Amino acid sequence: MALFSKKKTPEVEAPMDLDAVMKKYDRESNTRVWEGKARIAVNCMLAAFSLFCIYVTLFTSWLEEIRLTSFMAFIIFIGYLVFPAKKGQQKVNYMPWYDVVLMVLGTGAFLYYTVNAMSIIQQGSNFEWYQIVIGIVGIIALMEVCRRSVGLPIVIVALCFIVYALIWGLVNPSLWGKLNYSVRYLFYSKEGVMSTPINVCSKFIVVFIIFGAFLERTGIGDYFIQIANVLVGRFSGGPAKVAVVASAMEGMVSGSSVANTVGSGSVTIPLMKRTGYKPEFAAAAEASASTGGQIMPPIMGAAAFLMADYIGVPYSNIVVRAILPAVLYFAGIFIAVHLEAKKEGLRGLSKDEIPKALPLLKQLYLLLPLVLLVYLVSTSQRSIQYAAALAIVAAIVVSLFNKHNRITPKKIFEALASGGQGMITVAAACGVAGIIAGTITMTGLANTLINGIVALAGSQVIVALFLTMLCCIVLGMGVPTTANYCIMAATCAPILVRMGVPTLAAHFFVFYFGIVADLTPPVALAAYAGAAIAQAKPMKTAVTATKLAIGAFIVPYVFALNPAMLFIDTGVGEVILICITSVVGIFGVSAALEGYIIGHMYWYQRIISAVGGLLLIYPGVVTDVIGLLLVGVVVALQVIEKKRAAKALK
Repeated sequence: MALFSKKKTPEVEAPMDLDAVMKKYDRESNTRVWEGKARIAVNCMLAAFSLFCIYVTLFTSWLEEIRLTSFMAFIIFIGYLVFPAKKGQQKVNYMPWYDVVLMVLGTGAFLYYTVNAMSIIQQGSNFEWYQIVIGIVGIIALMEVCRRSVGLPIVIVALCFIVYALIWGLVNPSLWGKLNYSVRYLFYSKEGVMSTPINVCSKFIVVFIIFGAFLERTGIGDYFIQIANVLVGRFSGGPAKVAVVASAMEGMVSGSSVANTVGSGSVTIPLMKRTGYKPEFAAAAEASASTGGQIMPPIMGAAAFLMADYIGVPYSNIVVRAILPAVLYFAGIFIAVHLEAKKEGLRGLSKDEIPKALPLLKQLYLLLPLVLLVYLVSTSQRSIQYAAALAIVAAIVVSLFNKHNRITPKKIFEALASGGQGMITVAAACGVAGIIAGTITMTGLANTLINGIVALAGSQVIVALFLTMLCCIVLGMGVPTTANYCIMAATCAPILVRMGVPTLAAHFFVFYFGIVADLTPPVALAAYAGAAIAQAKPMKTAVTATKLAIGAFIVPYVFALNPAMLFIDTGVGEVILICITSVVGIFGVSAALEGYIIGHMYWYQRIISAVGGLLLIYPGVVTDVIGLLLVGVVVALQVIEKKRAAKALK
């Protein structure tokens, strides 16, 4: 059934190779090609790793050094099995000799620590030369796995910090003395590879990754799209609104911007184009909505678990405080796509293209694993990892009632293997992030940066926030969100805290701006993935996505300057007020960027609307009143002009 549009667009498009898009823009999709018995063997190892993680996390009380080093040994081993040295066409069932050597040496380095953990702990700073060599081998093997699975930029950042430490950062006069101290600090202590990021990853994140793999096999992604179609598909510009709503829901179970963009975008982007949206706008709408998955409770991105550990609060606390900013983020995108639809005169889906509500209501049981997880986490009746494990069991049980997506023993095996593979990228990033954070601490660079930026900002918090935002975005262009957050938590977050921003708000601020790097040019992987599906211009898509996600650039300033949005030291009335003013403010800014409310806006109306929106977002009674007046004046002018135009036509 054709969709209605004022513009004629081609009815048929060449099918898009989604695997090719993922391989191009998602580093962890570039894997070796294993077939036949070799594939079964590799998948068995990946599934065994998932089971190992679940067992160790739930049922053992191993010494932390033993637990973390054995975890990293597994990561190194399967990392080289899964990821080749370079992109491109891979030989089937082929692994070069040098990869085997790196795999054995790297795995052996961490296993050496596992087997000798007690003696290493007791020997203090008296390390033999061969132990230093083993540590160097372990660090090199980890950084190479990270390069293959995550990308080169984060490795370059880590190498720069290590070189800084060896040349300028440490006071020991000899190079061997600096190298000896660095390896002991970064490999054998809890301040480097084995620091907070890997600890949190091995204890919490891995179980949630496995849970996501099981939930995916219940068909919940398609279910979210169908629900979104029922809720908003029939309205003006329906497919774009479906993309926003579906991505918000899908983001609850997946924290990958590119994966979300490709997964739901393969359905929504062609629909948006057929409706009449320009290719760049269609791709940008999906990319900006999908990127928000990392800030959408209850799972959010992996960095949220790290935040809970860094700040020392329960994860449920992070989840609750993230709700309002996430809603405002998606509200901003929703407003923008609505205004674009009105401006272009686009209509929604026809009745025949919208699924029936009753069959979907009968499938509400698919949400039970998520409901159970939220309940267990929010009530703190069980540990986070235990709650995720119970949610995995619930996902298997509810799938039995769905004959199309029933989780069979084969799918259980596939989910475990998928979960095991999904851990490699996160763990490698966390390990290298630990090296970076450890180097910053080891050299005292953090204090130097803090004092420098505090001196530069003076007493102006807004200046410190702006400089921190720039650091996060620039770093995020080549470093994944998890590692970006670790670095910013060690450097920039303390700066904001010293400037008077509450600790939680400071960490949320760097968390948000680490995420939007997936949308901001020149390295906007989610936007580029969407552009590939839409056959649109990548850079224009990235710029459009940045405009659509304007809420992600505004909301962090709101909760940094007024923590009421994060439910910090506030009451219900203040929260309601800040919600209203923030939504109206985002509406004013979005309208200014779109140049449309109920009619096309003159340049001066766009300026007034933007100023009014920003004033509403900035906390304060005076700014709120002025902002409301300015946005109200623009809306009134639009209404008057529309009535005048209607009379002229009569």
